[in-house]
Amino acid sequence: MTTSQQPRPTARERLQEAQRREARAAVVRRRAVVGASIAAVLALAGATAVAVGTASGDEPGTAAPAAIPANASGKDGTVIVYGRADAPHTLQVYEDFRCPVCRTFEESAGKAVQQLADSGTYKIEYHLAAFLDDGLGGKGSKTALAAAGAALNEGVDKFKQFHDVLYANQPEERVDGFGDVNHLLDLAGKVPGLRTEAFTKAVTEGTYRSWARKVAATFDDSGVRGTPTLLLDGKPLRIFDAQGTPVTAEQYTTLVRQATGS
Repeated sequence: MTTSQQPRPTARERLQEAQRREARAAVVRRRAVVGASIAAVLALAGATAVAVGTASGDEPGTAAPAAIPANASGKDGTVIVYGRADAPHTLQVYEDFRCPVCRTFEESAGKAVQQLADSGTYKIEYHLAAFLDDGLGGKGSKTALAAAGAALNEGVDKFKQFHDVLYANQPEERVDGFGDVNHLLDLAGKVPGLRTEAFTKAVTEGTYRSWARKVAATFDDSGVRGTPTLLLDGKPLRIFDAQGTPVTAEQYTTLVRQATGS
């Protein structure tokens, strides 16, 4: 297809690109500030850092490996797989827990997405982002992602249920409600059996914060331009119309059936 034949971006695609531009600009600004600060403190911090590292029992230049939740998949445990491992097709889902467009899609077709996984049509690979924290400020995307890691550690089904609860209770985009771990623990109470002592400790202490950062960085390197993005066997599914309206559950099921020939 030539450039002149390319379809014009939809309203949703324009929104996604604006979100990405805003997030990237925030990252550039933050890195500039951090870079200027580092040069000023390195000389003083060097000796202190070595002393602290030695006192804590760590060897200089080493760091404790990030905790990875049980049931994580992919390189460095950055992918979450839901569904039968031997499913004939793979649905890759790219999303950010603070993304209101993701919530809109979940409300419209989320149940159909899960039903097709439960029936064995495909398995779902979740690739989670946190770029809205950089674009909007706050830490809700990363904190919710770390809590989702704690849920994954309890089981893939627990992760999926918590995932759904987060979208059903998503705050307004510019309100950093998911940045409050106590609020996340309250939401976890909506998932039967999730609030174990281990889960509560992991969320409260931020056990999976480093893992969440790694997951988000992997998304940033994926080349995906916005959320939500769904790829079925590597090919994009058009889940919004030109006006930005999400497909219904029935329309989504039809899309998948046509794509898989089932």
